[in-house]
Amino acid sequence: MASLWSSLEKDVFNPQKKRLLESIRVWKTGKKKKMSILCVVVDTFRPMKPFLVKVKVERGEQYKVAYRWPLAELKLVDGKTLHQASLEFDLQLDKVYKWTANSFEEKKTFIRCLWKLNQRFLASSVTFVNVPPGAVEGRQRPQEDRKDTVETESQEELSVYQEMTPKEAADVLKLMEEYEPLVNNSVAFAEQLSNDLHVLDEANLRAILSSEKQVTQLMSSIDDALAEVARVEETLQIYDELLGSVKQQMDHIHQENSLLHRIVSNKTRLMDETLFLTTHLDLSREHCDALSRADLSSPSRVKACIAAAEALSGCMNIQIQPGYRKMQSVAEQLIMFETLKQNFENSFITHMTSIFELQGNAQVSALGQPMDKLSAPSHGLHHEELVPYAPLMLWLRNASPALFCDLLKVYAQNLSRLYDREMKAFFEQAKTFLLGRRKGSLQESLEKPMAMGSRQQSRWSLPGSREGQENTPDKGNIIKQMLEQVLRELRPLCTKEQQFIENFFQLSQGAANLQVTATQGGESTASPEDPPCTKPRSPPEEPTTQLLSEIFSCLEPELKGFLDICNRVHPFGCVQVLVTLSDSIFEMWGSSSALPSSFLNTLLGNMLLLAKSSFNKCIGNLSKEIEEAKMPSKMKGGILPSVSRFEEFVNFSEDIFRTARRRRELDKAHLRLLSSVFSSIHSLSSANLKVNTDMVMMENYHHVHCFLCQKEIQCLEDKKREAKQRYSEHMEKYVIKYLGQPLEKLNRFLEGVKARLAQGVKEEEVSFQLAYSKQELRKVIEKYPGKEVKRALETLYRKIHKYLTPEENLLPVVWHAVEQEFIRQYQEFEDLIQRCYAGSGIAMDFTMEDLLSYFNSITL
Repeated sequence: MASLWSSLEKDVFNPQKKRLLESIRVWKTGKKKKMSILCVVVDTFRPMKPFLVKVKVERGEQYKVAYRWPLAELKLVDGKTLHQASLEFDLQLDKVYKWTANSFEEKKTFIRCLWKLNQRFLASSVTFVNVPPGAVEGRQRPQEDRKDTVETESQEELSVYQEMTPKEAADVLKLMEEYEPLVNNSVAFAEQLSNDLHVLDEANLRAILSSEKQVTQLMSSIDDALAEVARVEETLQIYDELLGSVKQQMDHIHQENSLLHRIVSNKTRLMDETLFLTTHLDLSREHCDALSRADLSSPSRVKACIAAAEALSGCMNIQIQPGYRKMQSVAEQLIMFETLKQNFENSFITHMTSIFELQGNAQVSALGQPMDKLSAPSHGLHHEELVPYAPLMLWLRNASPALFCDLLKVYAQNLSRLYDREMKAFFEQAKTFLLGRRKGSLQESLEKPMAMGSRQQSRWSLPGSREGQENTPDKGNIIKQMLEQVLRELRPLCTKEQQFIENFFQLSQGAANLQVTATQGGESTASPEDPPCTKPRSPPEEPTTQLLSEIFSCLEPELKGFLDICNRVHPFGCVQVLVTLSDSIFEMWGSSSALPSSFLNTLLGNMLLLAKSSFNKCIGNLSKEIEEAKMPSKMKGGILPSVSRFEEFVNFSEDIFRTARRRRELDKAHLRLLSSVFSSIHSLSSANLKVNTDMVMMENYHHVHCFLCQKEIQCLEDKKREAKQRYSEHMEKYVIKYLGQPLEKLNRFLEGVKARLAQGVKEEEVSFQLAYSKQELRKVIEKYPGKEVKRALETLYRKIHKYLTPEENLLPVVWHAVEQEFIRQYQEFEDLIQRCYAGSGIAMDFTMEDLLSYFNSITL
């Protein structure tokens, strides 16, 4: 019980500043399911109030207060012990609670505690039924008390055994040492102790008889003290009765005082809440009238509507308790606010829709501009007309996001119609400037370059005619100028529209939670340069981008059509379009005034993808034409058309890319086309040409190498070295093939000698071979006298001069190579004759000096 008591005090009542007086373990009568604990507690501060507390025991020996009743609510205590000992008892509070105690002693102790608290705090207001007076008062008759006391003392004397203390044991030992001679004789020792005890008793009696007078005085003083104590107790009893009534009055005063404080506190809170409601839920008459009229016809009235709408939002956004909404006045006020809000929303949306429709149906002013200047339309006046309504648009977005989104769609639909007409007129004018024709001849202008282009490609020349050669640079410049002007006009138009809708509709604030129009197809955007040097882009689902995509829905197809025309008016117009678009995007990104999430960035990125696709397609077609080109049957040599086509493309593209910020696509195109050129030149080996194939390949590779050296294109350095290598290889093959003609039979004879030596025949035994005897060698040498050799060299020179292209100036180089190779063969022949036909005196009819003089005379 002590542990239960301490646990209850520590865990339950001490934190609540209560003091535990008594506890009893009980359960409901007739339902012994779960035991509870009834506790009697009082406050630790004055005025002390007693309470009756029911504590439940949960799992893990955790205590939890289930009910608490002020003891003043207790009306009746029924002990049910009048005739027999019973564990049951009843307590009548708000209803009658029937309990069964855990033990009879706990029940008596608990009822006794209730009786004492009833006497002290409740002025005996509680009725006790079936409770013996002795049980609650804690008293018994004197005889019974005395009898019980004697019996208890006798039982304690019989049952309790006390062990000697160390001092008593020491005294016993000292006594035994003093009477050590008598210890062995127990009889003598006992007699001696008896005599000593008799002497001590006699001394005590004498001392008592001598102090009888003092004892009498002491007893008299004790009687006086007892009488004085009785008088003090009577006086204290009187004071206690007087103070009891005073205490009840003070408790009553304290209760009334606390009630007064509560009343004052409630009145103060009620006043604060009333002031809060009347202050924050009050909309002035001027604001109500402004919202009811919803007159937006003048700037002053628009400002009045803005102030009224903001005041209405302030009233409707006040956080009030749910219970206040049940009050009739508050409910009526909220209904009035909602009605004003809906009416003003409808009027404002109707007004803005009419403005949007008027702007969407406006006439296109671009058609009336002079034809000597290309300029995009301006919407500055439209924006200025809408700017005063920006605060109301922000209010509508916060008040009704769904209606705000619908109004955004209305704006986009109407402005899309206007921009559709304006963009078509703008691009029609741009096409007219580009083609140099009036509207009636646009189609004719487009068809003519296409027809010319097909003939040009078939003849393997860039323009194909003198007129085309004169007009091609001008057309390239016109494409560049017109495309740059179109982009310069579109940039401020899109940027201003984007800035306006972001400021007017406040799309940059909380745009993630705003459901605007449905997202369109997620086209990938192209960057003019891969990282590094990239800027962040807006995600496809950004409201600003979506809204601009709807407003400028016609811009992308119109710009795409214009770029298509730029590609068609010139065979290589796609090159100029690619460079201009890339430079324009670079310039836009480098501009501090450009918005980082500009809609035009995304649009131009898509156009750049198309431009790259057109460029790659053009390069692919050109590469395919170069590779699949068939050589003319009557071709006698010279530079191939594929090489000339490549040179024309390089000259044109390098001139365009001279000021470009990037050339990665061009480098790829150069590599691809040059590979096709090499493939086309290599295909000559299988062609049936009337001239030497090695000579044609040598000339063309030499021409490509010289052209690449002149252009100094970094990405083609490897190809330049390859062209030089192939040029050298084919020149060597060409020289070796034609060198055998002046000494053809001698060359054939000595080649046979070399074959015999390779087969293992000794040099001194070669002359004994029938086919390679000395006589046969003399016959062959006699056929090549000096004059005949000189004549043959002159014929060879004239033949080389005839078929080599003069523009390449390869004759001196080739003739010098022929001379060096002929001299090498002559020395080789002389050495072979000396080794295999030693001592025969056989030698060629001309010497080295003669041979050099032949070449010098031919060259001169």
